[in-house]
Amino acid sequence: MARSRKVTVSTDTDGHTAGWAETDLAPVSAPDPTAAAFFDVDNTMMQGASIYWFARGLASRNYVTTADLARFAWQQLRFRLLAREHAGDMSLAKEAALAFVQGWRVNEVEHLAEEIFDEMMAPRIWAGTHQLAQRHLDAGQRVWLVSAAPVEIGRVIAARLGLTGAIGTVAEVLDGAYTGRLVGDLMHGPAKAEAVTQLAAVEGLELARCAAYSDSANDLPLLCSVGRAVAVNPDGALLRQARQHGWEVRDFRTGRRAVKIAVPSTAAAGLVAGAVTAGLALQRRRRAG
Repeated sequence: MARSRKVTVSTDTDGHTAGWAETDLAPVSAPDPTAAAFFDVDNTMMQGASIYWFARGLASRNYVTTADLARFAWQQLRFRLLAREHAGDMSLAKEAALAFVQGWRVNEVEHLAEEIFDEMMAPRIWAGTHQLAQRHLDAGQRVWLVSAAPVEIGRVIAARLGLTGAIGTVAEVLDGAYTGRLVGDLMHGPAKAEAVTQLAAVEGLELARCAAYSDSANDLPLLCSVGRAVAVNPDGALLRQARQHGWEVRDFRTGRRAVKIAVPSTAAAGLVAGAVTAGLALQRRRRAG
C-alpha cells in the first residue's frame, strides 16, 4: 500500500516539469526494458472520472454534503465546456487545483484514495482495458497510468491494478501537507506527452516501441508521441483522428450504458477544477471541528 511519498520530479531543457511515482509492485528491471504502455485513466481505464468518484467517497464519509457534491458535478460540466472553448487557457484550472490540495495531508489523501478505490472505483474499472494493460505486463513491459489527478492518487490506483506506476499532477508538499502550490503544470494535454518523453529519457524507453491508450482528443499529443496509439472508448473527435491515422480502436461501451457513464466524465482540466468544492468544504468542516 502507498504510504510514503516517492515522487520523482524531472525538468527538461525547455523548463517542462513532470512527476511520476512507482508502486511497490514495480520490478527493479523489466524483461523488455525499452518498451512501455501509457494509459489515460478517466473513461479509458475507469468508467467516469477518478476525481469524481473520489469526491463521492468523501461525501459518503460525511466530508462533504450532498449540496457540495451537486456543485462539484456542476463545476465539472462548466469546466469541461470551458476547456473545449478555450483549450489553451489553463489558468482557471490551475487556480482550482491549488484550492483543491491546500492543507491536505499526503498520507490522509493516500489512505482515503485506497479506501475509495476499493469501494467505488474498482467496480468501474473497464475489464477490457485492464486486460490490455496486463498483456503489456505479461510481455515484460512496464505500464504507467497518466492522469491529471494528484500523482499520489494515481499511484494508489496503479498499485491496486498491479501496474508499474503513475504520472500525474505534482503538488508541492511541506512537512507532509500540500501547500497549495503546483510543481510544474497540470498533467493535461501536451503536458502528458512532455512527461512521457521525460520519463522515457530517464528510464531508457524507446518511444517508437511504446504504446498509449486514451479516450479523448485532448490526449492527441500523447498518442502521437509513441509508436502505437490506441483509442479506447473514444470521443467523436478522437474517433475521427483514429480513423484518419489508422489507429486501433477499442470500445467497451454499449448503447445506453455509454451515454450514462459519460455524465461524470470531463476533460482533465475540468476534473481538477471541479474538485474545488469538495476541497473547500472539507477545509470548512475541519475548521468548524
